[in-house]
Amino acid sequence: MFIIKSTIWPEYYFTINKNKITMEQTQPLKCLIIGSGPAGYTAAIYAARAGMNPVLYTGSNPGGQLTITTDVENYPGFPDGVQGPELVELFRKQAIRFNTEMHYENIMKVDFTGPIHKVWTEDGKEIEAHTVIISTGADAKWLGLESELRLTNRGVSACAVCDGFFFKGLDVAVVGGGDTAAEEAIYLSKLCPKVHLIVRKDQLRASKIMQERVFTNPKIQVHFNTETLEILGGEEVEGARFRNNLSNEEFTIALKGFFVAIGHKPNTDIFKDYITTEEGGYIVTIPGKTATNIAGVFASGDVQDNVYRQAVTSAGTGCMAALEAEKYLVDIGVE
Repeated sequence: MFIIKSTIWPEYYFTINKNKITMEQTQPLKCLIIGSGPAGYTAAIYAARAGMNPVLYTGSNPGGQLTITTDVENYPGFPDGVQGPELVELFRKQAIRFNTEMHYENIMKVDFTGPIHKVWTEDGKEIEAHTVIISTGADAKWLGLESELRLTNRGVSACAVCDGFFFKGLDVAVVGGGDTAAEEAIYLSKLCPKVHLIVRKDQLRASKIMQERVFTNPKIQVHFNTETLEILGGEEVEGARFRNNLSNEEFTIALKGFFVAIGHKPNTDIFKDYITTEEGGYIVTIPGKTATNIAGVFASGDVQDNVYRQAVTSAGTGCMAALEAEKYLVDIGVE
């Protein structure tokens, strides 16, 4: 049996026994990152360059929502645009270049009760860390239609700010009755000649000021008591079939874009026993920072951002989290 100590990852030693290599933790990690995507990978890049030897667990969907996004035209540095999966791969390669240790599995449980934070992987392995950066993101809520899934990124989207430009001069629909749906409808009305706002109930849940803006916008037509039955189209969206829930009358509207704005679910379930979250499940951080209510635990990206939800803002908070984690290590005397 041979025992080898790593100069790249000093928190571990490697045991070679009968051609089997195992890796054992000898001391708490300086920085553990849970989740990938722009926030997680950016945190890894900054943490690695700061000598924090970050270990990143990507989760079951490495790259998050960018992996199901086609054209990304609003991320700086790509004047001709870039495919979402390609951008994610560039993030990943850059993190690895600076010796980020990458694991393509989930963290299933955490314990943030002590000064040393503990997490457990899906195979039951326990990991200890001085700092933890949570970058698990948020998933868009969908209607659950087969046609919705089939036409995602072919006219169906959950982000008007991300994809609205592609529908300039075309008629679109937005589904939802809250502030997000109202905001998306108003945003799209600046680009599109007609925006159909599809509301399942008999009133909007949006704030009064947003309702006023919707109702006074001549480009927005609100359809109350209306349910989406099917999104129409072969290779791309051509329209949608709806039903009025009062009259049971079915009708079809010709469309080129279909935006689902019924909310997002942040991936915070395993943290809720320790981390303060707001009503929607988003992690609460100190204003202007990424620090949570637990010392040494930081949150970045869509898991704590229910306002912007953009790749570039996620990357920005990933940078902030790494810098704050670095300062925290200095403050507690960990070199």
